[in-house]
Parts: sequence; C-alpha cells; structure tokens
Amino acid sequence: MDESVEIVCEKQGEAGLITLNRPKALNALNLAMVREMRRALDAWERDSSVTRVIVKGAGEKAFCAGGDIRQLTESLKAGKRDEALAFWREEYQLNIRIKRYAKPYIALIDGIVMGGGVGVSLHGSHRVAGERYLFAMPEVGIGFFPDVGATYALPRLPGETGMYLALTGERVKRADAVMLGLATHAVASESIPKLRAALIAGAPVDEALAQAMADPGPAPLEAHRAVIDSCFSAESVAAVMQRLDEAAAKGSEFAAKTAAGMRTKSPTSMNLAFEQVRRGATLDFEEAMKVEFRIVSRIGDGQDFYEGVRAVIIDKDNQPRWQPASFEQVDRAAIERHFASLGDRELETA
Repeated sequence: MDESVEIVCEKQGEAGLITLNRPKALNALNLAMVREMRRALDAWERDSSVTRVIVKGAGEKAFCAGGDIRQLTESLKAGKRDEALAFWREEYQLNIRIKRYAKPYIALIDGIVMGGGVGVSLHGSHRVAGERYLFAMPEVGIGFFPDVGATYALPRLPGETGMYLALTGERVKRADAVMLGLATHAVASESIPKLRAALIAGAPVDEALAQAMADPGPAPLEAHRAVIDSCFSAESVAAVMQRLDEAAAKGSEFAAKTAAGMRTKSPTSMNLAFEQVRRGATLDFEEAMKVEFRIVSRIGDGQDFYEGVRAVIIDKDNQPRWQPASFEQVDRAAIERHFASLGDRELETA
C-alpha cells in the first residue's frame, strides 16, 4: 500500500474498509485522516450495499497510537489555537459518529491502541483484539487528559478500573481488555486476515467473530481488583495516593508500584482526569464529548502539556518539570475552570 496515502477508505465486498496508513508514525491521526474517515462513514451509512465497516491499521506495530500530539503542541505554541482546536473538534465529532453508527463497526486491533486510536475503535460495536493488542490512555504522563470519549467510557468499566486507567496511564494487554470490556473479542493474530476476508464476503458479523474467537487466557489485573477498587474509590487524587501508600505499607507490591508511577505524572492532569471520570459517570456520550472539548480548549493555557510533550516525545529525557509539582499545590478552582461552558464555542454534537 502506498504510504504517501495516509488513510485508505474503500468498498470491498459488503464492507467499507478503512486502513489507517501511517505505519512509520504508528498510524497517528491527523485532521485530513479524521475528515476522510467522516466522509467515508457518512457515505457508507447511506449505501445499502455496505453492510458493515472494518477499521484496521497498516503495519504490525500499531492499530493507531493516538493523535499527532507533536504537531498539535507546535500549533498551540505558534499561536495557531484555532488550527489545533479544529482537529480536536472534528475528532470528537467523529467519535460521536462512530458511537451512534447505524451499521456494525468492527475495529481489528493487533498492536498499539492509544489516545486517538481508542477514539476510533472503542466506541464501535465490535473491538477485536489480536495477540499484539496493547491499550493505554497515557495522557496524564504528557500533561494532557484522557479524551476521545474516555470521560464516558472509563467510568463504565468494572469497579474502579476506569479511574485506575485514567490516573495511571497503565498499559493493558488482550486478556485484561476482554475482562474489562475494552475488547469484545479475542482472536489469534494469524486468523485476522481470514476473519477480515469473511467479513468482506458478507458473513454474518457475530457468527464470523464467534468462529474466530480464541481464549485470551487469565486476566492479570483481576488479581489486583480489590486493591484498585479500594484505593481508586477515594474522594480525591491525594486520597487515592494515601490509600495506595497504606496498602503498600501493608505489603502490596502492586500498590507501591502504582503509587510510584503516579508520582511521575502531571498533578494537574491527574486532577483533571479524576474530575472527568467522576462527572462522566452521569453524562451521556454527547455531553461527555462537550466536556472534553471544554477541557481541551483550555489545556494550552497551562504549562504541563508543552512540558510533557517536550520531555516524553521531543527531547525524550523523561524528566518533566510539572507546574505545580505536587498534588497539594493544585488549585481546585483552576481545575473547575476547565469544565466551564464555552458559550457559543461549545462543541456541536448534532
């Protein structure tokens, strides 16, 4: 496939097939790709010869590792805020389109799925995980926040696992993804081409997936559910940390490792994520996306997003200097301001 074409949307048999085609960039999304996806989905929904949509990533490493964060921070730094917000606005509207799509939407995920990749897979009707599946919403580690519908999806995972994923950015493999409901089916990686061919040929979607299903094995996170539910149900990020420290003191290596990891993340981002997950439990999908657009419209006003991208993506020194540097110093009012209405700049969801 020609790598100069960043996304390929084509009809094959009964399927509308979308291939995210930037393998060297781990299939990261940009605005042109978002717009082409939206155009294809709109056309295929009206086309009776298309009975299902299939989405896959090119190459063997990633389904889609996120949005093009480096480009977005450069736009913000250069004062091109409207340009950056255009991407997020249309990306979030695409997430809504996928969530409400009238036909089966099957994401074939056999590699990394993070950030924007979660947004174009998790909200579809079927999420098929191959053996290389690796999920994360790692945004608190770059001074950002879990977006692309995480406000809605994470609070609806079992127990407090959604809050755990939001505040830690931890990675989840296939067995845990099935246990949590992030993936609807596990399949062997080698069987994905055959499954894709069956879906293109028009095989009933659920039958084809049932025939391809594999046992993902035990879910490692299950062993830590009691600690997760106990610690991440606390009333604030600081209280979560306190409970983790107490559990660690009683001998929980998992709690100690989790707390240590969280202490490297942006305190501001974790407080935003905490508030998101708490609020998101009572919101419908469109309301959740409006909340995310409010936050993203203001994220460039602070320091942490630029510093996180510098430390993790640009310089790769992994030594971010967060402002403020501790949970205790985070201004509650500053967090609240991220959630305030944008007035006539609110995200349009219709």
